Amino acid sequence: MRKQFDFHALLVLVFLIALLGGALISCSNEEPRSAPSAAVSSGGIPDVPVKGMVTMLDIGATECIPCKMMAPIMEELEKEYHGKAAIVFIDVWKHREQGPKYGIRAIPTQIFYDKEGKEVYRHEGFMDKESIVAELRKLGVE
Repeated sequence: MRKQFDFHALLVLVFLIALLGGALISCSNEEPRSAPSAAVSSGGIPDVPVKGMVTMLDIGATECIPCKMMAPIMEELEKEYHGKAAIVFIDVWKHREQGPKYGIRAIPTQIFYDKEGKEVYRHEGFMDKESIVAELRKLGVE
């Protein structure tokens, strides 16, 4: 006996996925966090990588759960590495054009740049403070 494929179920599933995707791309009201040393473009987005500085870019959204878990870590790092490295956050739900610009497939994504502005490491998903500090040390930031 052959099972018949239910196109109505498929349409409902596609609709739900589209609806969920739209909800995930909704805008938040917060501005991007960035190190004071990061220049900011006219659109309010920091220029990344920061010239002459090791830069750690965290791309996420203020409403995504792993991103929320990283927010206090990022705030600590911004303070601890002030003047030593640029720690930058961009909310891609608010600034949708930034996702494709940085080749984002999932959030959060962390991108590390050396002092010359070359991308040297990329990580997708939650990243704990110890792992971030280890990457910054590899790039010569103490």
